[in-house]
Amino acid sequence: MRQPVQVAVYCVKTINNSPLYLMLKRNWIGRDFWQGVTGGVEDNETLEKAAIRELYEETGYRTKKLIQIDYIYKFPTPKDMLKLYDKHYEFITENSFLALIDSDKDPILDAVEHYEFRWCNFDKAMELLFWEGNKTALTHCNELLKIKLAELNE
Repeated sequence: MRQPVQVAVYCVKTINNSPLYLMLKRNWIGRDFWQGVTGGVEDNETLEKAAIRELYEETGYRTKKLIQIDYIYKFPTPKDMLKLYDKHYEFITENSFLALIDSDKDPILDAVEHYEFRWCNFDKAMELLFWEGNKTALTHCNELLKIKLAELNE
């Protein structure tokens, strides 16, 4: 059974110092929506290991740097996911990460979960995201990335 804990990983690559975020279109019981990489934390797995595993499983990417973002949020457990948990947890806690990607290759999508991808600037990514928690997480990622890029350019 799964823990009521997930990771959300926002992949970013920079082109001419401009960040592009990977958005994935999720096919979920007739409610398709855009998001970053997400997934559950397995038993005895750290958040970081879950983020690295989910990133690879959902995109085929390995990150050159994974940064945990200081943003954690909760959302109500979808009714169709209750069977995945040992107990009926009312909320799932999601921990946010930023993954720096150094690849020109397209992601390899698992068609069961995602069927489309786009590399987008921050504004377009925000337009695509459906869930408010995802939007706030991406905002935190983008703010941190600005700091990191400024440090690299000093």
